[in-house]
Amino acid sequence: MKTHLPSNYRQRYLLAIFLFIIIFTFKEIDAKELKVGFIYTSPANDASWSSAHDQARRFIDKMPGVTTTFVDSINQGAIVESVLRHMAKNSYDLIFATSYGYMDSIIKVGPSFPDTIFIHCTGTFQSKNVGTYNGRMYQARYLTGIVAGAMTKSNIIGYVAAHPIAEVIMGINAFTLGVLESNPKAQVNVKWSKCWHDPPKEKMLANQLFDMGADVIAQQQDSPTCQIEAEKRNIYSIGSSLDMSSFAPNTHLTASVWHWEALYEYIVKKALAGKWTSEDIWWGLDKGLVDIAPFGSMVPEDVRQKTLQRKSDIISHKFSIFTGPISDQEGTIRIKKGMKATDKELLSMDWFVKGVIGVPYPE
Repeated sequence: MKTHLPSNYRQRYLLAIFLFIIIFTFKEIDAKELKVGFIYTSPANDASWSSAHDQARRFIDKMPGVTTTFVDSINQGAIVESVLRHMAKNSYDLIFATSYGYMDSIIKVGPSFPDTIFIHCTGTFQSKNVGTYNGRMYQARYLTGIVAGAMTKSNIIGYVAAHPIAEVIMGINAFTLGVLESNPKAQVNVKWSKCWHDPPKEKMLANQLFDMGADVIAQQQDSPTCQIEAEKRNIYSIGSSLDMSSFAPNTHLTASVWHWEALYEYIVKKALAGKWTSEDIWWGLDKGLVDIAPFGSMVPEDVRQKTLQRKSDIISHKFSIFTGPISDQEGTIRIKKGMKATDKELLSMDWFVKGVIGVPYPE
């Protein structure tokens, strides 16, 4: 026997179905994922620069409505342009390009895909769909310099540096100013690798510096090779990008480290809300984007406290690292007494401070 619902129940039933369809449809719209791609210059497991970015990628991959992927070991050149185009053609909404050397490729590719957001790390070019971001890592490097200057006995500190660009030069200068705050007699000897990630070359340069008498070594390279070599020779080391103490448990003093998570979350949330606009982001210690790793057990308490006090002073803007008088290697005053270097001056820095041994632009 068939039963018939009263008309008022039928209306309610149909209304419920209608509402279900509407709600389901909107849930489907809300569930549309933001496709986010990452490009790394070195392996994602390099325990340094790319690993720091990949930790943050995994963090945002857990955000509702976000899916991510990455391509690693992509050097600058034509291959970068191909990867960017492939991602854009495959409906990636947001692409993070994490190397300075990718800038020319982004300039070429960006205009062809106006609906794709390109975010370039350490870059200087912006447009309607291209933004840039970086961190004030020089602040953390200054703090690690304070530790290095206090721990050296030979007054020779080695530094294995990647490419001779303003960002790297700025970091070396800040590190050296930190060294000199602790130890005015110390010098920072720079060796250039001219690459971001080349463990055999990093090993060679580190050992050259050790043979020259360096009893502390720092770096801006994308591997922990310098720490590994320092551990072998019982020489103190300063890590870069991530805490590298696991590679040198007996000699690792501290490291300048990245925490990209908050910045990536900030950008992704804007993109999800449709409110992203091109900007140049340059966060520092005060935003938690850069920091230093925990101190090794060998770092004395007074050195720890001095370093942490300077960190507090930088965060509260009581202290600015590049405040004059600051001289270059030849003794020429580059930043006058009482003056603070502007961001523009920092981002175009092409000279070394007094106390650095080496040339800023090697042949």
